[in-house]
Amino acid sequence: MSTAGAWTGRGSTPPTRVLLLRHGQSPLSVQRRYSGRGDPELTPDGLEQAAAAATALAARTVTTDGHIRAVISSPLLRARQTAEPVAGVLGLGVTVDERFTETDFGTWEGLTFSEAAAQDPEVHRAWLADSSVAPPRGESFDLVAGRVNAALDDVLRRWPGQTVVLVSHVTPIKLILRRALDAGPAMLYRLHLDLACLSIVEFWPDGGASVRLVNDTSYLA
Repeated sequence: MSTAGAWTGRGSTPPTRVLLLRHGQSPLSVQRRYSGRGDPELTPDGLEQAAAAATALAARTVTTDGHIRAVISSPLLRARQTAEPVAGVLGLGVTVDERFTETDFGTWEGLTFSEAAAQDPEVHRAWLADSSVAPPRGESFDLVAGRVNAALDDVLRRWPGQTVVLVSHVTPIKLILRRALDAGPAMLYRLHLDLACLSIVEFWPDGGASVRLVNDTSYLA
C-alpha cells in the first residue's frame, strides 16, 4: 500500500501510478534548441539512454511498481524510439496518443534561446512570464495543458488502479507534475527535467495525487 495513500486516508483505493519518462537525446537537445513538433530521431547516446531506461523500468516491475499494464507515447519519433525498448522488455505494445506531443514552438522551432529572444524579443519576454502567451504561429502552455489534461484523464479512466509508463516531452511531463502538485504556472519555468529522466506520480479516483519521484537519472551511465 502506498505510504502517501495511507497518510491521506486513501489506502483502500489503489491509485493509478504513472511513470513519466522523458525521451532520450536528440540532435536538437544536444544543441539546446527548441524542439517541439520537429521530428528528429534519437542520437546513438539517446538510443543508449532509452535502453538503460527500459532495463531500469523492467527492474522496477519486480521490486517496486508491480506489473506495468501499458506503455503510452507521444507520436514524435524521439519519444517512440524511447518507448519501444521499454515496451519490448515488458512484452507490451506502444499506445500512441497525439495529445502527449510536445509544445508547438512555431517560428522558434530549431532556434536556441538566444536566437528566439533576438528574433522576437517582446514576445519571448512575455512568453517566459505568462503561460497564456504563445510563440509566433505556435502554442501556449495553457493550450498544451488543456490537451494533456484531457489525455491524462483518459489514461486514468482506462487503467484505474494500475501502473502505466508514459513517454513524452518536457512540457507535458511538467504539466502532469504541476497538476499533481496543484502548483501554479511558475513551476513550468523553474523545474528542470533531464533527458531520459523518470518521474512518478500517483492519482486517486477522488482527485488526490502524490508525486513520488522527480527527474531520476540514476540508471544512466
